[in-house]
Amino acid sequence: SSSSSSSSSSSSCSKMKHTTILEALFAGGVAGICVDTMLFPLDTIKTRLQSSKGFSAAGGFQGVYRGLCAAVIGSAPVASLFFGAYETTKYLLDAEEGGSHYGATAHMISGMVGETVACVMVVPTENVKQKVQAGLHMSAYSSLRAIIKTEGPWGLYRGYLTTVFREVPYSAIQYPIWEALKHQLVIKHKGCAPSSWESGLCGAAAGAIAATVTTPLDVVKTRLMLCSTDRKGVRYNGTFATMKKIAQEDGVAVLFSGMIPRVQFNVLGGLIFFSAYERALRFFREHVNTRSSRE
Repeated sequence: SSSSSSSSSSSSCSKMKHTTILEALFAGGVAGICVDTMLFPLDTIKTRLQSSKGFSAAGGFQGVYRGLCAAVIGSAPVASLFFGAYETTKYLLDAEEGGSHYGATAHMISGMVGETVACVMVVPTENVKQKVQAGLHMSAYSSLRAIIKTEGPWGLYRGYLTTVFREVPYSAIQYPIWEALKHQLVIKHKGCAPSSWESGLCGAAAGAIAATVTTPLDVVKTRLMLCSTDRKGVRYNGTFATMKKIAQEDGVAVLFSGMIPRVQFNVLGGLIFFSAYERALRFFREHVNTRSSRE
């Protein structure tokens, strides 16, 4: 009876597999749409809390779904680009489960490469979306037109380096923690892959830590993208100059504005995003890969 139970457990066990670039692109896109659509109101509230105009003047709790269209259009390619680059870098660094000799460093590098590539899509999307969220424009289309008209196409990439400086440290913290927690579950399950919800819980824990540490960079990025001005009416310019000016004029505590909704967003986001990613991976392997192999 013991042999039959072990054989049944092994048959239901999903072993860790190498993720191909096609699988990563598909699963990343699905995960991106899921998390951005479900958590958009919380992201809007965080943006308004960080606005130099103040929460009420930026719109308060009114129209929290403004800019959703821009976010959804951008979310699929952003997440696809990230995971395509992330999984490819992991493979090149031999960072598959049980194969890496680099430990957390390989996952850290993979996350950094993934974010740098994804920011090519992230920054234009964020620029358009945040101006709508802060009440500067009524729609994503009018926001896009205004940016191109006043600043040219490169205006869409305002805050690019700040976003990279924010996202790269975030991923350098989040992804090694996510992978390490998943690895512990693999050991616990004797080589079986964690379920989608277990992967999501690992992502939620990793996201909480990363979001807390990188909140000051998020505040700076928001003010740069909203073309905010300091108390003398001078526009903020440059990541570290902006951070220094905020600390001098408003106090260090202001650099952590919106931290609670940001952490909440990333905890819930991690749970939804990584759960959806694992679920989409399994769907692709079971239905798309199986069908193509039959043909």
